[in-house]
This record gives sequence, structure tokens and C-alpha cells, in this order.
Amino acid sequence: MTGFIDGLLNVSPVVAYIAVFCLVFAEDALFVGFVIPGETAAVLGGVVASRGEVQLGAMMALVVAAAVIGDSVGYEVGKHLGSRLMKTRLLSRHSGRLDNAQDFLRRKGGTALFLGRFTAFFRAVMPALAGTSRMPYGRFLAYNAAGGVTWGIGFVLLGFLAGNSYEAVAQAAGRDLAVVIAAVAVAALITWHFRSRRRRQRPATSRQKHDGGNS
Repeated sequence: MTGFIDGLLNVSPVVAYIAVFCLVFAEDALFVGFVIPGETAAVLGGVVASRGEVQLGAMMALVVAAAVIGDSVGYEVGKHLGSRLMKTRLLSRHSGRLDNAQDFLRRKGGTALFLGRFTAFFRAVMPALAGTSRMPYGRFLAYNAAGGVTWGIGFVLLGFLAGNSYEAVAQAAGRDLAVVIAAVAVAALITWHFRSRRRRQRPATSRQKHDGGNS
């Protein structure tokens, strides 16, 4: 893994863009996350940007696009292959964790997709499970995009700020830092939900007062 990281940090900008995109994409679409977590690639993309070899904004956009597109491919894989996918040798070895992921998805729906983005195993299998369960694609895409944007920008920015201290960040990315980013994202999601609900209630309240005044 160390050799891979050092190699990625010393390639040309074009190769760095392509490598980071492919790793993040493949994690969700092809389950490569069981070998190389996508968050490591995202952090390294930020490190490369901190050295001035690629643009930070471009790397963020690339990682977000790879995450969202990869999830969509994973969704289609689950939708069309269904139970056959879960019986493959790769996934059958994780049957207990898959059961937990399926239960989480049944209980929380779209929220499970969003939160699953911050856990390596869930991030790799949740899109396929959503496809297998026939979750409407529009709903899937909304939560997928929200998670991809939050996760992608967050981890690339972590790598950018860490600079040469990337090893410590990469090791912690799947644990403490992911929890912090997820907590901030959930707080923002809850705030947005209540504000939207309040805005919807205001017209109804105004109409009731208006109707009451006319009676």
C-alpha cells in the first residue's frame, strides 16, 4: 500500500486525475473498496492538489462525480443481478455484514445511503443493495448525490489541508474523521429538513388565518 501511495503522489497530473477517479468509481461500482478504500484515494487527491500539481476544485469535482456515477453503476448492478450478486464468493464471505447493511437500508431508507457513504463496507455495497431492493432511482440519486458531495469535498479537503501529513490522515479517514464529517453532514441535513418543513407550514397557517377571518 505504501508503494502504491508513493507512486500516486509522483505521477503526472493527468494520471493522478485518472487514477483517483477510477479508484473512487470502482469502489462503489465494482467493490474495489474491499481492497483499497475510496477515501484513501480522495485524501491522496487532496494531497496532490496541496502540492500544486492539480487544481483543488477540479479534484473535488472529479471525486464527487466518480462517487455519484460509481454509486449509480452499483445500483444498476444490484437491480439487474439481484440475489445472484449476493451469492458471489466475494460477498458471501461477508454475509453477516451484508445482513446488517440490508437491515439498515430497510429501516432508514435514503438516510442509510447517505450515512453509509462514510463507512467503507457500506459505501461499497449499499448502492447495489438499494438496486436489489428496487428503491426508486430518483430517491436513490438524491441521497447518493448528497452523500457524494459531502464525502468527496470533505475528504479531498482533508488531504489538501494535511499536505505531507497525509499518512496520519489516511489512516484515520475511515474512523474518527469520517464520524466527524458524517455528524456535521447529518446536522446540516436535519437543519435543512426542519427549515423546509417550516416553510411549507407557513402558507398553510396563513391560509387558515385568512379563511378564519372571512368566516
